[in-house]
Amino acid sequence: MQNNNTLKIGLFGIGLDAYWEQFDGLKQRLEGYLSEVHRKLAGIHPQVVNLGLIDTPEKAFEAGHRFRQEDVDIIFLHVTTYALSSTVLPVVQRAKVPVIILNLSPEAAIDYDAFNRMTDRTKMTGEWLAYCSACPVPEIANVFNRTGITFHQITGMLHHDELCWNEVKEWIEAARVANTMFHNRMGCMGHYYSGMLDIYSDLTQQYAHFGGHIEIIEVDELADLRKQVSDAAIKERVDYFNEVFDVQPDCAVEELARAARTSVALDALVERHQLGSMAYYYKGTGNFDNEDTISSIILGNSLLTARGIPVAGEYEIKNAQAMKIMDSFGVGGSFTEYYAMDYQDDIVLMGHDGPGHIAIAEGKTKVRPLYVYHGKVGRGLSVEMSVKNGPVTLLSVVQQANGKLMLLMAEGESVAGPILQIGNTNSRYRFPIGARSFVNNWNVHGPAHHCAVGVGHIASRIQKLGRLLGMETVQVC
Repeated sequence: MQNNNTLKIGLFGIGLDAYWEQFDGLKQRLEGYLSEVHRKLAGIHPQVVNLGLIDTPEKAFEAGHRFRQEDVDIIFLHVTTYALSSTVLPVVQRAKVPVIILNLSPEAAIDYDAFNRMTDRTKMTGEWLAYCSACPVPEIANVFNRTGITFHQITGMLHHDELCWNEVKEWIEAARVANTMFHNRMGCMGHYYSGMLDIYSDLTQQYAHFGGHIEIIEVDELADLRKQVSDAAIKERVDYFNEVFDVQPDCAVEELARAARTSVALDALVERHQLGSMAYYYKGTGNFDNEDTISSIILGNSLLTARGIPVAGEYEIKNAQAMKIMDSFGVGGSFTEYYAMDYQDDIVLMGHDGPGHIAIAEGKTKVRPLYVYHGKVGRGLSVEMSVKNGPVTLLSVVQQANGKLMLLMAEGESVAGPILQIGNTNSRYRFPIGARSFVNNWNVHGPAHHCAVGVGHIASRIQKLGRLLGMETVQVC
């Protein structure tokens, strides 16, 4: 379901065919640079389609068709020396995928003394052409802008440039996540929480921005699957609960069994529809089977979230997408919202009822019984956890007034301290701009009251994802 292996990277270098007869060894030298780029890219992601050095318009057209045939997701254009923009444009026009211009110098600097001691001016010209990668980039940028092609740049060195190659790695990671989102199947089970106007979302806009598929699922289907779960499967799942969670002594045996039945049924539902994420909510209408199902769903959904199938409550489809993005970057993605402000410690308390991403919990996640699900139907077991102490990133998929989606993010820190022991997920977050400014700056962009939180600072990667998807991306801190 993650589709990690479907990502394909396109690579080509550019040069000018008129140079090859004039300057002995230049073509072979530039091809060596391109081979080194290929080696480094393949070390990050193995599926690289390298079309070599493109040095004529005719080869450019062939390369564009080849990239289309190979179904590449992203192209790295390695500028080795001066080349005509006519040898570049047909490639990217035909391929129709995001392009990253690699403006990479072979060394940190030319050896000026050695260069100026050369006595053959033709060889001198060939030597500086081997360092001439920056020269055609303005020409390429001009042509791309005038022809409506979005491009991105990385300027640096072929060797010994950690900053440069970390940026390459982030672009590849962003492309992988975009690929995952495009192939993701999201289940939407139940209906919206009545009155939460910020939650309502245009599903077609989700397709427009992310691709993927949305499967509308009835709660009745999950309720029916519960009836097919065997006693042996229930016992096995309860044993697993006790292994994975810190089950509190006041959790009733029958409640654990009820949650285990639903958890096994959820796995079957996910398998049936090949789901990679899900959003759900069910108010309840007096249908016992459905209410019994939904009121015992939290533990099972927490397990799903922890294994890369994030589940968002309250039918928060936009946030299910945000959680999937975060999880696809490998940093988790737990459902959260503001709880309260702590002005003494300058932090924001955030969390949510329902499932949590137990794989990014600080310590073992507790399971506690709740005798009422506030604002919802039923009673049962819930999870209590805090996100791991350390750097975190918040992400919200925001539907704007014009209908388009944007990515809103903030970097902060999950810090230790007292939490509300209420059987829900909750954490303490500190932001570099302070709690007051964070809340004001975050709210001004009109996000829904939910967001996804993951461990680590990954704003630069999310920004690259937004650029690949053509989405507005805002970072408040």
